Amino acid sequence: MSAFAIIVGRELRLALRQSGDSAVVVMFFVLAAVLFPFGLGPEPSLLARMAPGVVWVMALLAAMLSFERLFLADYEDGTLEQLALGPAPLALVALAKALAHWLTTGVPLLLAAPLIGVLYHLPADGYAPLMVSMILGTPTISLIGTVGAALTLGARRGGVLLSLLVLPLVVPVLIFGAGAIDAAIGGFPVRPQLMVLGAILLAALALCPWAAAAGVRQALE
Repeated sequence: MSAFAIIVGRELRLALRQSGDSAVVVMFFVLAAVLFPFGLGPEPSLLARMAPGVVWVMALLAAMLSFERLFLADYEDGTLEQLALGPAPLALVALAKALAHWLTTGVPLLLAAPLIGVLYHLPADGYAPLMVSMILGTPTISLIGTVGAALTLGARRGGVLLSLLVLPLVVPVLIFGAGAIDAAIGGFPVRPQLMVLGAILLAALALCPWAAAAGVRQALE
């Protein structure tokens, strides 16, 4: 656990030195969401219906801007080889990087999500499910993104390949995340959708670090 904390602390320090990257992710999230009303019109009822899907799709696309950098810098300067030879298992290293990615990318997106809800006239009943679903869903996106970044490490056009790998895997998160908000707005129970999101997160916690470790090990061989 001390090695895990050290790796997380190192990733956070590096992120603070490049704080502009996190700012770019949040700015993309907000600006991309702001563009939709210009193309579809300012009708409040239409924007309210679109809000759940827009928030989740834009959050995913914004998070994907930083996936490729998860392992790339360490791979290029040899740090990743040192981590692989160290006492901490590669799965623990991958989990630490996923946590650091969520803290520097997922949490800012989580905090910016209510602003998008206000812009889209999201009903008051939708804000609590929005925040809970984002708390459950954004860590899953970070974990899946870690697997994609590891599997495309060292590949040509890794960014394109990363998108093709990650997008199909996060579709269930988008479906149930937006579904929870829609259910709350329509007066239906949101617990089933949130429970599914929690189950997906637990499965990702159990499987994604090992899959990412296998991808890193393959890239280093």
